[in-house]
Amino acid sequence: MKLGNNLFLKFSVLVLIFSSCKDRNTVDEKKANDFERPNVIFIITDDQGYGDVGFHGNTIIKTPNIDALAAKSTELTNFHVGTTCAPSRAGLMTGRNSNRNNAWHTIGGCSILNEEEQTMSEVFQENRYATAMFGKWHLGDNYPFRPHDRGFDNALYHGGGGVGQTPDFWNNDYFDDTYFRNGIPEKFKGYCTDVWFNETIKYIEDQADKPFFAYLALNAPHGPFNVPKEYLDMYADANLTDTQKRFYGMISNVDDNIGKLLKYLETSGKLENTILVFTTDNGTAAGIGKKNGLTTGYNANLRGTKSSPYDGGHRVPFLIHWPKGNITSKNQKKSNDLVAHVDILPTFAALCKLEYTPKNYLDGTDVSQVFQSNTKLEDRMLVVDTQRLQWPKKDRNSCVMQGVWRLVNGDELYNIETDISQTENLSDKFPERVKNMQAFYDEWWKSTEADMHYASIPLNTPNNENVLLTIHDLHSEDPIPWNQDLIRKGEFSPKGYYLVRVEEDGLYQFKLGRYPQESNLNINETTDAVLSTINKDGLSAGVGKEIVSASVTIGKYKTKVLANGNSNNVQLNQHLKKGSYHLSASFTTEDDQQLPAYYISITKK
Repeated sequence: MKLGNNLFLKFSVLVLIFSSCKDRNTVDEKKANDFERPNVIFIITDDQGYGDVGFHGNTIIKTPNIDALAAKSTELTNFHVGTTCAPSRAGLMTGRNSNRNNAWHTIGGCSILNEEEQTMSEVFQENRYATAMFGKWHLGDNYPFRPHDRGFDNALYHGGGGVGQTPDFWNNDYFDDTYFRNGIPEKFKGYCTDVWFNETIKYIEDQADKPFFAYLALNAPHGPFNVPKEYLDMYADANLTDTQKRFYGMISNVDDNIGKLLKYLETSGKLENTILVFTTDNGTAAGIGKKNGLTTGYNANLRGTKSSPYDGGHRVPFLIHWPKGNITSKNQKKSNDLVAHVDILPTFAALCKLEYTPKNYLDGTDVSQVFQSNTKLEDRMLVVDTQRLQWPKKDRNSCVMQGVWRLVNGDELYNIETDISQTENLSDKFPERVKNMQAFYDEWWKSTEADMHYASIPLNTPNNENVLLTIHDLHSEDPIPWNQDLIRKGEFSPKGYYLVRVEEDGLYQFKLGRYPQESNLNINETTDAVLSTINKDGLSAGVGKEIVSASVTIGKYKTKVLANGNSNNVQLNQHLKKGSYHLSASFTTEDDQQLPAYYISITKK
C-alpha cells in the first residue's frame, strides 16, 4: 500500500509539472504571438555630417522636421559608420567591416558586395517581411549584386555611387531622371529626393498584409550639388560659400521630405509601430568651406570631414523612434555608448524578433540594450578605416575606438570626452592603452585578411540578359572616369581589367561603346556641353575620338576588329570556355592611341 501511495504521489507530481510546463509554454507562445512585428524605415543620407543638422547646434541650417524628430527620439551620440559611401552601406547591410566584403573603395571593382555576404534585406525577407529600397545602392550594378538580387522585393535606384556617375542612366542630373526599377529603366518627373520619398510613401500604402522593411538610402546631399532653386534661395543671405548654399539646400529638401513622411505615418496610424531611423553615411563633404580667408559652416567642433580617420569623418547623427517599443525620448533621450553601423543588423534582428543565425563572422553585435533605461554596453573596441585602394593596406587611415578613446593611425591617442576636437595627443601619457588598442587592431586586421577577395562578375544571367560592364568597376591603379562628365571629356585611359566568370561554354557577343547605348551617340561623335545654372552644374562637351579598331582580351582569348565610327558600338564575337578570367577591352584611335571601352555589353548567343 505504501509503495502504491508513493507511485501515486510521484505520478501526481509529474502531472503537475507537465501541466505547469504546458501552461507556461502556452503563455510564452501567446506572448510571442501577441508581438506585432514592427515596420522598419531606415533613412540614411549621403555625405551629411554630424554638424549638418540643427539639433547639434548648427544655427544656419534649416532642418526643423529632423530637429522635431530628434526631440522625440532616442539618440545615439557616439554612433559611427565608414568614412565613405560604399563602405558604410556594406557594413550596415552585413554587420561586417567593408574590408571583409570587397566594398572598401567607392570605384575600381572594390565597391561590389561579395555574393557570399548575408544582407539585412535578405534576413528581413526570409522572415516574411516585405522589403524595398529607394535611392542609392552603391554595392554593385550587375547581377547578382543589385539590390533586387540581395533581398529587396522592390528596388528603385540610380546607378553607381551617385546620380550622374558612369553606371547611371545617361544625362541624369537630379531632375526628371530615369532610374532603375528592379533593373528596368523608368522615367520620372521631379527632383530625385522628392521621387525617393514619394515612391516610398506609395510603397508603404500598398503594404497591408505584412510588415515592411523600407531602406530609404538617399544620394543627397552628395555632389553634384544640384538643388531646386527655392531651396538654394533659403540660404541666399547666409555666410556660406556658393557650394555650401547648395549643399545646405539639398539637406533642407531632405528635411521637408522627412516631414512629409512623418505626417503620412501619423495620419495613416503606422507611426506607432514603425521603427524609424535617421542617420548618415559619413562625415560632411561640403559643410565646411572657406570664404574670404575664413572658415564657414559648422562641424560640431569635430576634427576631420569625409574620408578622415578622426571623428569628423565617421561620427554621424543617429535617431531612432519606435513608440510601441518604448524607444522615444520618454524612455531615454540619449546614449553615449559606442555603437556602429555594423551593429544594426544583429540589433534589428533582436528588436523585430527575427530568426537570424549569422552565416559569417560579425564585427557588430546586438546592442538593443542601449535603448533600455539605465543600461550600458560592455566595454569593447571597434575599428574604422579608409582604404580607397585596389587592395587594403594595414595601418592605413585607421581608428580604433573604445568608449571615449580613439587611437588614430596607431600613434595618436585622444579622449573625445575632454577633447572633442582631438587636438591633444595623449599617447605618451597612456602607453599601455595605446599598446592594448593597437594589439586589438592587429588581431582584427589579421582576421579581415582571411576574408579579403574581389567580387567576380558572371557573364551569364538567369534570363540571358545582357551584362553591362562600365569603366566604374575596372580594377586599375590609374585614374578612372567615374562620372559622366569625365566620360564626355574622354581624357582618362586607365589600364586594368574586370574580373569576370563564364559559367557556360559558348559564343559571346561583345559590344564596345565610347558612350552608353541609351545616349544614342556614335563612337566618334562630339556632343554639345550642358550649361550650368545657379542651382545646377552643367556637363562638358562630349569629345569625339577617331576610332579605327577595337579589341577584347579575355584570358588567353583576344579578338580585334575594324571599327565603324558612325555606329554606337563595335561588335565582336568570341567563343569562351567555362572559367574565371581577366577581361579588358579597348579602342585604337587614328593616331594609334589606346582608349578603354568605357561601356561593354556582353550577351551569350
